[in-house]
Amino acid sequence: MTTSVTSGTTSTPTPAVNSRGRVIVASLIGTSIEFYDFYAYATAASLVFPALFFPNQDGTTALLASFAAFGVAFVARPVGSVLFGHFGDRVGRKTTLVASLLTMGIATVVIGLIPAASTPGWAVLAPLVLVLCRFCQGLGLGGEWGGAALLATENAPAGKRAIWGTFPQLGAPIGFILANLVFIGLSQALTEAQFTSWGWRVPFLASSVLVIVGLWVRLRLIETPAFTKVVEAQAEAKMPVAEVFRTSWRRIVSGTFIMVATYGLFYLMTTFTLNYGVAPTAPTDGSPAGLGYEKIDFLWMLIVGCVFFGLFTLASGPLAERYGRRPMLLVVTGAIAAFGLLFVPLFAGGTFGVQSLLILGFALMGLTFGPMAALLPELFPANVRYTGASVAYNLASILGAAVAPFVAVWLWEAAGSPVLVGVYLTVMAVVTFVALWLQKETRDVDFSGDLRA
Repeated sequence: MTTSVTSGTTSTPTPAVNSRGRVIVASLIGTSIEFYDFYAYATAASLVFPALFFPNQDGTTALLASFAAFGVAFVARPVGSVLFGHFGDRVGRKTTLVASLLTMGIATVVIGLIPAASTPGWAVLAPLVLVLCRFCQGLGLGGEWGGAALLATENAPAGKRAIWGTFPQLGAPIGFILANLVFIGLSQALTEAQFTSWGWRVPFLASSVLVIVGLWVRLRLIETPAFTKVVEAQAEAKMPVAEVFRTSWRRIVSGTFIMVATYGLFYLMTTFTLNYGVAPTAPTDGSPAGLGYEKIDFLWMLIVGCVFFGLFTLASGPLAERYGRRPMLLVVTGAIAAFGLLFVPLFAGGTFGVQSLLILGFALMGLTFGPMAALLPELFPANVRYTGASVAYNLASILGAAVAPFVAVWLWEAAGSPVLVGVYLTVMAVVTFVALWLQKETRDVDFSGDLRA
């Protein structure tokens, strides 16, 4: 007698993953909102905040005070990277990204509600609240970038991390363009008195709508495969910041200096060039001479340059995959060093020269910024990756960006021209070049299998 046994195959359920489209939208929209909020402040700090919140200072001092409040956010960013990095490495990327977006979004809306310092009872309180909100903005952005970069790269197919890593990086040019288009529209629709009185508040209050959209997208995400593996292996670090400094402090130092020129270039191209571009050619208040452009005209020039920022950010991903992160960035950083020495001849070249400077600077910015979302996370194992990448990225913000507008104004005033500002950029590029030279290539690291620090 023969017994027949029917055997069935048991299918293993395929783990749920985030689709490519969902990763693109979630990483891009979040950073676009974050950078929109951040650049809205940067533009207002140049155009209206000196008079609104520091009215008792002369022109240069008020501008420096406004930029000092601008720099507070950069001091907060490393704090945010530790705070949100802790939860990103302990609880998960998704939840932490939602929290970082809320933190910055709420702070930005509050800035739009602060009375001017001329309001009775607000002479001291108004600038203090502004600084506090600015700190919270920096806190949120300190946790935002690392999470968005991991969302993209930890979901990327093999051999495409640098390409997928450009998704969150595009948030920088998109946010900048959106913020400045809003300011341009308001400036043209309102009188100068209306814009100074209440119009400048609209970009900050409008961010509440963007935050709601960003939250809706991010709440639909599932956790990244790399963090899921960390949880399954019970490899979560108890104190990620202590663990990453104990095991990977050299990588933090390396990543910080690799980012210095990137940060310095961007904040000189946006904040300094705007101030230099719109400053009068023959000031009467003792301020250094500028180019004398109307602010709307120069904002349009910045937007044109920023389009090239976005295009070259996209181009940087395939280049970093083909040639490697290190070789590609060494070439780009060398070009940034040379670019710093071209400030005076390009600024002196009329509108064509100034626009060429903006296009060239922003193109270099895209090429150096794009691969960073892959390179910095590749320096760290998965269980401390959120903290490590965020800390390196945001420490660089202090060295490369927090003091850049302040130093640039001081150098501009000291020399009476942007010559020393360009030299300052070249020095930062040399520092980054050395850091890259000492760093090994990261393209072929075991990104998904390296779980423990």
